[in-house]
Amino acid sequence: MVGVYLSGTGNTKYCVEKLISFIDKSAEVIAIESPNILKAIEQNEMIFIGYPTQFSNAPYMVRDFIKKNAGIWKHKKVLCIATMGAFSGDGAGCTARLLKKYGVTILGGVHIRMPDAVCDSRLLKKTLEENRSIIARADEKIENIASHIAKGVYPKEGTTLIAHLVGLFGQRLWFYQKTRNYSDKLKINNNCVGCGKCVSVCPMNNFFIKDNKAMSNDRCTMCYRCISLCPQRAITLLGNEVIEQCRIEKYL
Repeated sequence: MVGVYLSGTGNTKYCVEKLISFIDKSAEVIAIESPNILKAIEQNEMIFIGYPTQFSNAPYMVRDFIKKNAGIWKHKKVLCIATMGAFSGDGAGCTARLLKKYGVTILGGVHIRMPDAVCDSRLLKKTLEENRSIIARADEKIENIASHIAKGVYPKEGTTLIAHLVGLFGQRLWFYQKTRNYSDKLKINNNCVGCGKCVSVCPMNNFFIKDNKAMSNDRCTMCYRCISLCPQRAITLLGNEVIEQCRIEKYL
């Protein structure tokens, strides 16, 4: 067994690690951008893959990774874990349907509500105590899921036809252009001092430093990792200012 994740603000990493720890404490949990990711997948039959949902879709980076490495998935057994701030629809189902094309047996799907991770929007913002309550409910759900999996019962959240229709018509069609590829919408303001933090944390290697200022290319996967970690709050994506730097560590 191996846990694989894409995580910007730490929410998904937290969920995958916690679920794996209940089931097999010796199992590895590895980031999707790790240089060892392909080896980890090839060496394990059972894979738990986690990612944040974006407009009822899996991040393009996750879908792109699956397609580019189509040959490693055949005969694997996969549980899809989708985290969200509010609404997911069929967030787990999006990846499940894609993986099936490459010979994967889908064990099931999990949807876990976590604190909002969109740092440059006031939408969905909660107090510290509210976010801690969200984490507590997530912890309870993860433990419950693990107990069912131990009995061979896997949840099917987001993998049904009804969930597919809800996700498709609830958000995905409306926001299709935002998730059909990588984004080129990152904005870096004059607060940037060229510290290079964004360069070191971006899972897409999307940043570089020029004339003591960070610059970005057009391969943003919208994970919000750089925005949540920039010391100067100099980076935005959907909004024009950082409202709150959302990190899982704040709520634990």
